[in-house]
Amino acid sequence: MQLGIVGLGRMGGNIFRRLSNAGHTCIGFDVDAAARGALDKDGLGTVASLQELVNALTPPRAIWIMLPAGQITEDAIQSLGNMLEPDDVIIDGGNTFYKDDIRRARELAAKQIHYVDCGTSGGVWGLERGYCLMIGGPADAVHRLDPIFSVLAPGMGEIARTPKREGDARAEQGYIHAGPAGAGHFVKMVHNGVEYGLMQAYAEGFDILSNKDSAELPEDERFTLNLADIAEVWRRGSVISSWLLDLSAAALAQDPQLDGFSGYVEDSGEGRWTVQAAIEEAVPAEVLTSALYARYRSRRDTTFADKMLSAMRLGFGGHIEKRVGGQTVLTPDAPAPRDVGD
Repeated sequence: MQLGIVGLGRMGGNIFRRLSNAGHTCIGFDVDAAARGALDKDGLGTVASLQELVNALTPPRAIWIMLPAGQITEDAIQSLGNMLEPDDVIIDGGNTFYKDDIRRARELAAKQIHYVDCGTSGGVWGLERGYCLMIGGPADAVHRLDPIFSVLAPGMGEIARTPKREGDARAEQGYIHAGPAGAGHFVKMVHNGVEYGLMQAYAEGFDILSNKDSAELPEDERFTLNLADIAEVWRRGSVISSWLLDLSAAALAQDPQLDGFSGYVEDSGEGRWTVQAAIEEAVPAEVLTSALYARYRSRRDTTFADKMLSAMRLGFGGHIEKRVGGQTVLTPDAPAPRDVGD
């Protein structure tokens, strides 16, 4: 299948490569000549403008947008909406706010252009492991794009089937059609909100462990604990094992005190949107809300837990702290991911 890809950064470039490796024909565009050059060097085709991209594709076209959420994505979709023809498809694979998807789908439908929103979880590991995809949009357009989604998805791999499970077989392969426009990004938004809570729980647990030798405790109650060993043993057979724990173990093995991190923890927007949705639905979300607020607090007064959060974010998404100084980087020997986001 033929696909245009706009945005050839870490995720867009790897999506391009994964699809090309599977035999699909991709044509890419990025305003950054270096990003285009990295693919051209590997013999993968790019063009120097959106119009060239549209002209190079055979109707009905499909174009995947992989840009940061916000005005840059909005501008790209508006421009493409003026270039494309009826029955073409625009796919937004970034972390867009789902209400923007609903509006865009309505506007593009007036031009008979299909709009598909695709929540994409896989981060910097997606080329090898695949991407968990949560898709919204018209059923016919999603069905047409199935050859793309099925290749990008990770497949069943080594994960056992859920006993007595019934439902859409695509979910077992790592992708679903969640519903109409906006549904895919809404599911991905909540996914990232849950991720905030999970990360915060691990981070706080390791913070408690790290402070067990505090001078504030009675001397016979102080333990000097090896956090790297604890993280490693928890990875094996524990009920709380996960890829986030794998990342924590890798970070602690390389930097036991996490001195390479300041603990200044960013948020990428989805946590805020998840809390907003909880408010609109009158759903109590104490853990997710607290996890979001903890990130705000980290920018004023950091703890070891905040460093753990930074280490996990670097591991799954390559997110680098906004700070001056050195930065811990996971080596190629770091455990492979099970799932990513944020």
